[in-house]
Order: sequence, then C-alpha cells, then structure tokens
Amino acid sequence: MPVPADFKNVTAVAKANVYFDGRVVSHTLLFPDGSKKTLGLIYPGKFHFGTDQAERMEIVAGDCSVKLDGASEVTVHGAGQHFDVAARSGFDIEVTSGICEYICSFIV
Repeated sequence: MPVPADFKNVTAVAKANVYFDGRVVSHTLLFPDGSKKTLGLIYPGKFHFGTDQAERMEIVAGDCSVKLDGASEVTVHGAGQHFDVAARSGFDIEVTSGICEYICSFIV
C-alpha cells in the first residue's frame, strides 16, 4: 500500500509538536471519524520515543534506522516503507543524513 500523498476533509492543528530542541517537528491532523495522525520531519540525530497507543510510522521521504524497545535488531526504513510500534512501548530512531519525513498513525 503506497504512502498517502494528501489527506482530505481533515482539521490541521497549527501549533507544532516540537521535540529534541526542534530536531523532530510534527503537526497533528484530526479526521472526521475521531482518528488522528501526525505529519513530521526528523533531522539528523538519534532519538527515543515512548508510546501510549500503538503506532504505525510510514516513511514519506528519506530514511531512518529503528530499534524497537525489547528488540535486538536494528531495521532500516526508506520512503514507502513502514514500521509498527506496540502500545506502552517505544523505539529508538536515527537519521544519519538529510531529513526523514513521516506519517504517524495512532492505532486504536
């Protein structure tokens, strides 16, 4: 399934979600059915994120290395690929060059 190019009939939250001194920035999209996604950018660096809800991270552009909490394996993801993160878990993500663009879907 290809990564979506756009979203229709959504509300975009103007206030950005800013993490790690601006090295990771996203905006929230709210859908009519009550679901939400964030669209974001990850600049070069290594970051850890915790999750309350399960998430699907779809890579729109660039690439990243990911290590899920509890896993020993690091996986590399590029444009058109995704990875899933369990609820009440987390992951390390590293971007070594360029900017990684992503869509994060919160799974209920």
